[in-house]
Amino acid sequence: MAGIDLAVRPGEIFGLLGPNGAGKTTTIEMMVGLRRPTGGTVRVLGYDPIAQRDEVRKYVAIQPQQAAVFEQQTVAELLRVWASFFPDPATPDAIIAKMGLTDSRDIRVAKLSGGQRQRLLVGTALISRPRLLVLDEPSTGLDPNARQELWDAVRNHRKAGGTVLLSTHSMEEAEMLCDRVAILHKGTVAACGAPQDLITAHAPERELHFTVPTGTDLTELRGTAGLSHVDTHAIDGGTRVMVRTSDSDAAFTLLAGPLGARQIQLKEAGLETVFRLLTGVSFHEAAVGANAGEADTSREFTETEGAMA
Repeated sequence: MAGIDLAVRPGEIFGLLGPNGAGKTTTIEMMVGLRRPTGGTVRVLGYDPIAQRDEVRKYVAIQPQQAAVFEQQTVAELLRVWASFFPDPATPDAIIAKMGLTDSRDIRVAKLSGGQRQRLLVGTALISRPRLLVLDEPSTGLDPNARQELWDAVRNHRKAGGTVLLSTHSMEEAEMLCDRVAILHKGTVAACGAPQDLITAHAPERELHFTVPTGTDLTELRGTAGLSHVDTHAIDGGTRVMVRTSDSDAAFTLLAGPLGARQIQLKEAGLETVFRLLTGVSFHEAAVGANAGEADTSREFTETEGAMA
């Protein structure tokens, strides 16, 4: 880690967004007391997660990337055991329903699919009714329906007054779920803010893709205010055009009028564009280029360690 300065506000869903090797898991491990920082100060709900780990356990739940659980217990049995660790837990049946595991309640953990197991791990974190829920790449391996159920559970936790910190390398998850995100690159915060605010500030341009007849004069289009780039290539029956513009309304006026454009597509900039503009590399390039010293650790949690959550 090269140094991170962050503050998560009560009652928000805050995302740590970055490729593998950016420092997401390392940051989470320091926040929950599983890794001692080499410098700086970490406080969680006012507590030092190393010196006051017992206090942090009362209020913070974590769902790690991987966890060792009792494989021969059923879903309901495991959640009953987990609930016994806490003074005022949610009921196992409530968690089963919330995580979409009703049809799996009597299935042994060893027989669960990857997506079912992932939802169960999040359920073990939610059962303590934590003030702060920490999720390390929670949607990994989930199909679209299971992912939506997970997102709903996370939103409901916030709605009930909780705070959520999650790490993710999914741009869609960050944009759809998080109130704010910190974009991490090589152990530093490249930018922090609401997803749409970051897009507006760092990648305000949109891409317009459309087709015009072969030989169409694009001189007037190239002179349109806010246009920064025009790219063309020949296709059967016409010319395919891509423009980048900060004033899509002005470009649309030309497309619908003098140019007679068809097959018009509007592509909004996203957080991946923000990442590329801020770091100079794509998400994929950043992940490939991360060296072993910066890589996220996929820590195996024992049953006891997981019980802090």
